[in-house]
Amino acid sequence: MVSFILESLAAFIIWVISQGGYLGIILLMGIESACIPLPSEVIMPFSGYLVFTGRFRLGWVALAGALGCNLGSLVAYYVGSLGGRPLVEKYGRWVLVTHHDLETADRFFARYGDWAVFIARLFPVIRTFIAFPAGVSRMNVPRFHLYTFLGSLPWCLALAYAGLKLGERWTTLREYFHRFDAVLGVLIVLGAVWFIHNRWKNRLRAA
Repeated sequence: MVSFILESLAAFIIWVISQGGYLGIILLMGIESACIPLPSEVIMPFSGYLVFTGRFRLGWVALAGALGCNLGSLVAYYVGSLGGRPLVEKYGRWVLVTHHDLETADRFFARYGDWAVFIARLFPVIRTFIAFPAGVSRMNVPRFHLYTFLGSLPWCLALAYAGLKLGERWTTLREYFHRFDAVLGVLIVLGAVWFIHNRWKNRLRAA
């Protein structure tokens, strides 16, 4: 079932880019950065393969991918800012998130948000979701855009370049990234379990 879904997504991505060109890349990377699961590990290597065939230019492919990341991230940012923050303020205690946590996150993004967004954009999985907490903490919007672009550009360029070098074998990249995604997913789940366990233990201790 999972392989069928992945193959269907890959076919959709290939069709959109084949029909839409650079605009197709912008659209797909925008969807991916809006926290909708379209894998950039397919979008950008296939675009790199089209550089290999002579249809695209590498620099324009990387730029289109980074622009798409910025557009999609803006959606996720404002979902966090306008919708997510009020929900956290009102119901956060039910998921063990306190106002103190929110204030700590605000201070973190005010002080380290530039680097947090930049570095997160260089990693699978995390890069897709960093815009939401940045929005919840209402990070400065121009700086959010700047560091989203600066972090997204090397990611898009690297994947497109790999697709260019691999040529018709560009699909082999998917297998490696799926394994890495799985490892990151496990680490994120373990981190969430650790957070909940510690919060619950502290709450019992306080009671």
